[in-house]
Amino acid sequence: MKSPKLKLIAPLALLSLNTFAQQGQADINLNTAWKFKQVDKQEWLPATVPGTVHTDLLANKQIPDPFFRNNEKEVQWVEKKDWVYETSFKADNLMARYDNIDLSFDGLDTYADVFLNDSLILRSDNMFVGHTLEVKHFLKPGDNKLRIVFHSPINYVMPTYNASRIKYPADNDQSDIKLSIFTRKAPYSFGWDWGPRLVTSGIWKPVKLHGWNGVKIENAYIQQLRLTNAVAQLNADLELNADRTESVKIKVSSPEGAFADVYVNQRVTPGTQHARVAFSIKNPKKWWPYGLGDQKLYTVQLEAIGSKGSAKKEERIGLRTIQVVNEPDSIGESFYVKVNGIPVFMKGANYVPADSFLPRVNKEKLENLLNDVKASNMNMLRIWGGGVYESDDFYNLADEKGILIWQDFMFACTMYPSNEAFLKNVKGEAEYNIKRLRNHASLALWCGNNEIAVAWKNWGWQKSYNYSQTDSLELINGYKKVFNELLPQAVKNLDINRFYFPSSPISNWGSKADFKKGDNHFWGVWHAEMPFEEYNTHIPRFMSEYGFQSFPDIITVKQFAQPEDYNISSEVMKTHQKSYKGNGLIKKYMEMYYREPKDFESFLYLGQVLQAEGIKTAIEAHRRNKPYCMGTLYWQLNDCWPVASWSSIDYFGRWKALQYFAKKAYSPLLINPYIENGNLKVYLISDELKDRKAELSLRLIDFSGNTVWSKKLPILVEANKSKVYYSEDLKSISSKFDAKKHVLAAQLNVDGQLVSSNLLFLDKIKNIELPKPTLKVNIETKEKGYVLKISTDVLAKNVYLLLPTDKDSFFSDNYFDLLPGQQRTIALKSGLTLDQVKANLQLLTLDKTFAKGVE
Repeated sequence: MKSPKLKLIAPLALLSLNTFAQQGQADINLNTAWKFKQVDKQEWLPATVPGTVHTDLLANKQIPDPFFRNNEKEVQWVEKKDWVYETSFKADNLMARYDNIDLSFDGLDTYADVFLNDSLILRSDNMFVGHTLEVKHFLKPGDNKLRIVFHSPINYVMPTYNASRIKYPADNDQSDIKLSIFTRKAPYSFGWDWGPRLVTSGIWKPVKLHGWNGVKIENAYIQQLRLTNAVAQLNADLELNADRTESVKIKVSSPEGAFADVYVNQRVTPGTQHARVAFSIKNPKKWWPYGLGDQKLYTVQLEAIGSKGSAKKEERIGLRTIQVVNEPDSIGESFYVKVNGIPVFMKGANYVPADSFLPRVNKEKLENLLNDVKASNMNMLRIWGGGVYESDDFYNLADEKGILIWQDFMFACTMYPSNEAFLKNVKGEAEYNIKRLRNHASLALWCGNNEIAVAWKNWGWQKSYNYSQTDSLELINGYKKVFNELLPQAVKNLDINRFYFPSSPISNWGSKADFKKGDNHFWGVWHAEMPFEEYNTHIPRFMSEYGFQSFPDIITVKQFAQPEDYNISSEVMKTHQKSYKGNGLIKKYMEMYYREPKDFESFLYLGQVLQAEGIKTAIEAHRRNKPYCMGTLYWQLNDCWPVASWSSIDYFGRWKALQYFAKKAYSPLLINPYIENGNLKVYLISDELKDRKAELSLRLIDFSGNTVWSKKLPILVEANKSKVYYSEDLKSISSKFDAKKHVLAAQLNVDGQLVSSNLLFLDKIKNIELPKPTLKVNIETKEKGYVLKISTDVLAKNVYLLLPTDKDSFFSDNYFDLLPGQQRTIALKSGLTLDQVKANLQLLTLDKTFAKGVE
């Protein structure tokens, strides 16, 4: 058999056959007309590509919905079977017109043997890379058969597991036999403490044929050399593949006319080579993270013109400087991000794959999610190392919306092998994904792994896995090979000047010294069962992970459970709670701060309020301590299935209370009243780049709205700073209030408009004598939705709006506190009619959820 030439390349755009026919290249999409079957069975069934075995079985009614009730366990047999996919296609026109025809797979999951007309052309063993093979000599006139055999990832890896002298600590892996370490496959699919065990196989990204003549552009790196207000100097580094020796003309141009066309003659020979073209953009418009400026993107068009035609490629770039400052300072070791020379406080969350079945995550779902991120005043997402390198759509959207990306390599929470074959596989994976992602303006940094360094030092693996000194030395040396040598060298070679560090977090959270150095994952709240108040004292230089759980709301629960399951102790709820102590901890914290909920729906509501208040405490503490602390990324933004988890947006895209609270806590101007050592301190935190004249208003009021003390001050809010603008000894006003019956209302107004408000309750909510509010709601039709105007006669705590008959409804604000004398205007998106909204709208306040009153 003639061995095909194999390359790892960044995926190209899917085009119709005739798109570049006159220019030396054309594509045929091979994503249709597939069928599949279990290898040891006869029946073929229709398949969808991109897709997975699970989704194809589900579409053909061969398995129940894995997300419903306890079905997860009923479909886990799929991971232990081999599967085969097959399609036929014609390529006569391509064969007649093009000297070279490539077959490209953007993603195969994971152990796949690929046959073209019964010739084995590829063996794939890494989910995270794409493959391109020269296949013209395998093609024939008429029908061509493409067949892919997917080996069970469990059975395929078992011999490696059995041969390993060392047992690896992959505690996430929801099986007694921990196989996930040995495979370059999304770790979360083997299970996590928020995700199911659904170990997939399949053609998870597109497939195509690409015909070309003479020369093609495999990859392009647009390297920014220098950026000033006057000029941006850049290099276009093209990776070319040629089939002949000749002189080709390289053209770099701007469709928008941002710079004049640049031409360079380049002599090419058969095979792969590089061409470099320098160009510049005068008076460049800079790209900024959301909230600080525009997200200007330039299109750079690249063309290689040879005797047989031309090849084109486009890249979108943003001109900006990003520097991660991680170096010793007078306190310990800094960790912050400078964009265009300005220190920027990072506000955001950790992102996990948006589905257990990745092909279901389309551009629309990603755009909705990133719109939510932007609407919540976030400017960074951390792509966590237990998932996948995200799709091109994801990074394109991040570029457009100004969301900086912290990119982990896909390693998390365990040690890994370091034999020659594994290192070679990882090297190819790193190079492929660095090349694919390096042109994105949103890409801020690379991180080698999630939590492995602190885990090795602090999680007790050496004792619990009974590692000998020889074992430990082998594991730590292997760690260094991957994260201190291979990955940083790949970044240095391929993504020049982009920051890399081996492992997040840099410091543990067990001592005071840990909080003075680098980034931190503080899990004292939750795992160590510390109260929320510890967020105010455990402040790191950059908080890259922390969190608290809640269940989704009743609308989402109804989509995976039945009424008989509506109890957190039911088997279904346990299936959808992957943390071994999750339900118990939620109840423990709930008892700490609130009274017992009266029923299941009240528990769901109160759990979300609990989560939101806890993370609000943390966010405000981190922002108060700027610039000592320069970032807060809570765990986690989203879910891969409907589940109790640390997410702020559930699997179906429904905002939990936390997302609403984060939106306010991440506002560019934040007012934050805080009691410290018996003193009331009012902080104003600005992430804006200019000073603001403003008015600070403070009122101490009872729950009927009567003011017993007030202050109103004109102030200048200083740019990009946190500062105390008012301080008062509480003893001086203590005679004016009862902690159980009064609240401090703080407001910040700019140009007569309210830009931030906050309530400071003076005791735990479970001790406060909440009144029974009467809410008035006026609903009007407006554009594509409705406007709700809500008022109350007394304090209404955590007003919750719900349209149970419209699972796609969205309220612009929710779970909010409302004071008498105020009116809250809420935008509602709903497919219901006005009469249906009025008939079905439900309102709930905290006082109505308690089983009993104050004792």
